[in-house]
Amino acid sequence: MTKSVAFKVSALTAAAILSTAAHASPNLSGGVWFNYQYQQNNDAHQESWGVIDSEALILYADGNVPDTPWTYSAETRIGPGSFTDADNNSTGGQFAIHKAWVGYQFEDGPMVTIGKSQVPFAWKTYNFWPGDMLLAGYGDQMDVGVKVSQTLGALHYDAALYLADDWSTSTDTMDDNGHWGSKATYRKVQTFVGNLKYSINDMATVGVSAQSGGLQELVSGDGEVSGDHNAAALYYTLKVGGLWAKASYIMSERNLPNEVADVTIENDRYAAEVGLNTGNWSFYADLTYAEPGTDGNDTDTIRAFAPGMSYDYGPGWMYLEYLTQDGYVDRNGMALEGDFDALYATIDFYF
Repeated sequence: MTKSVAFKVSALTAAAILSTAAHASPNLSGGVWFNYQYQQNNDAHQESWGVIDSEALILYADGNVPDTPWTYSAETRIGPGSFTDADNNSTGGQFAIHKAWVGYQFEDGPMVTIGKSQVPFAWKTYNFWPGDMLLAGYGDQMDVGVKVSQTLGALHYDAALYLADDWSTSTDTMDDNGHWGSKATYRKVQTFVGNLKYSINDMATVGVSAQSGGLQELVSGDGEVSGDHNAAALYYTLKVGGLWAKASYIMSERNLPNEVADVTIENDRYAAEVGLNTGNWSFYADLTYAEPGTDGNDTDTIRAFAPGMSYDYGPGWMYLEYLTQDGYVDRNGMALEGDFDALYATIDFYF
């Protein structure tokens, strides 16, 4: 694209945004959260009785344009608790845009979403941290691209093309991050995602998701898309009154760019969540397994378990959660051994 054409496209886009904003009915809000954590095998935490950190200010903008099919949603986080990596995000600091999209709802047709939105892959956990655990790269993912969604009776589908997993050349999608390379190695690009779920009845759904895309090397400076990634998921959800249950099986494969490493990384993931809502209380537990299938990786099947509860006290929620795991998934999607145990107590409020 030439500079003149790019300028014209940018000008038209800006004009459309300004026109929409002039007639929008925005819902502007914000929130704050902070967290107490005590890591069981951390000597400093034992001496200090833990630490209070992960503070963040969150700003939201959600709205629609009256009498039109346009809607929008954005979330920006500022602070150490933003769940972003300053070394690999687009801002170079402890602040980033978690999501920002514009949607168009066709009459009696699909919803088209453009921008950074949630990847439609299987189900999402009640609380992304510590719930996502060994989903690691397939949990609360927000990527940049276009998505089409529609519900047709008992059937719902999503089809998406994501140019990248974050803004610019960032490899930090926020929340479920640190699992798709780095600015010094590679990033996820050109990812096609499909999701199809069927409501068996008012309580149960069954679904299948798949994604496939490229991995762009960031080592040589040439930026060749010389690697690829593929994943598929089968999942089931159930909700009976205040009770809910979810289960999924995920198959994943990642061929790293040769400039990074000549290796194909494979593993299978298993995830389950159960929970109960009663009054202002919620009780839940997440269990995830990762079974390595990569040649040369002698790691046994690893496990992570996180029980928790939350209380809606009015302006926000209080959480108490415990995480125990004997392994983790690194930036390349490799399942590795490593013990970690921690207690978390979080409070947030919104205005």
